Amino acid sequence: MRVVVTRPRHSGERTVRRLTQMGHEAFLLPLAEPVHHTEEAGRALLSTQGAIAVTSAEAIRALAPLGPDLAPHLSRSLFAVGKATANEAADLGFSNIAMSEGGGAELADLISGHPNSLGGVPLLYLAGSPRAPGFEAGLTELRLPFFTVECYRMRDIAPDSAVLRRLFTDARADAVLLYSHQTAQRFFDLPFIRENSEAFAETRFLCLSEAIAEAIPARTHFRADIADTPNEDRLLALVAHE
Repeated sequence: MRVVVTRPRHSGERTVRRLTQMGHEAFLLPLAEPVHHTEEAGRALLSTQGAIAVTSAEAIRALAPLGPDLAPHLSRSLFAVGKATANEAADLGFSNIAMSEGGGAELADLISGHPNSLGGVPLLYLAGSPRAPGFEAGLTELRLPFFTVECYRMRDIAPDSAVLRRLFTDARADAVLLYSHQTAQRFFDLPFIRENSEAFAETRFLCLSEAIAEAIPARTHFRADIADTPNEDRLLALVAHE
């Protein structure tokens, strides 16, 4: 299958390798790139105690340039969404990691079951912008005090028309992988995509969650499939069954 991956380059290259190992022809189409706010993250770590939460591996990558200054914080409890984020944190040196399956709401539930890890102080949420509201809404509903610091921002990338032609009109794409609501919106708002809708008549749009599928235009929604659990393993299982 010809599969187009709409992820930022760092994580997208890993997904492309996985798809290639599965026997597919995979292509990367980044629609955004991260801008890290490492100094703000460092100040937040210095001014807080207790547990840290992250819902994206990009937040961990934003901490990496802190180098030796990160060392005093690596033993703090860290709550992470998903295996990829937890692995990124472990690779950076965090040693006390709890991982949730699912999304932000599931992470909030996990944290509520570990009150001793919070140490009686607000949780530090190292977040990105834009982001889904589920985690913060879940913490609020569970009455868990938290403090949010945006340690990175995703900046839109405008792909070249020649790249889009190569991916979608020179040869048909069998599937497009969509990892966030914002990315799905960005994809379908591209003028090239709107003007060449016939090129996608047989393309499947594989979504990490229901919330992402909601960003797909109604006329195309019948060609969307949604992972039964919002993690990449289950998303790639959809590719295997196409």
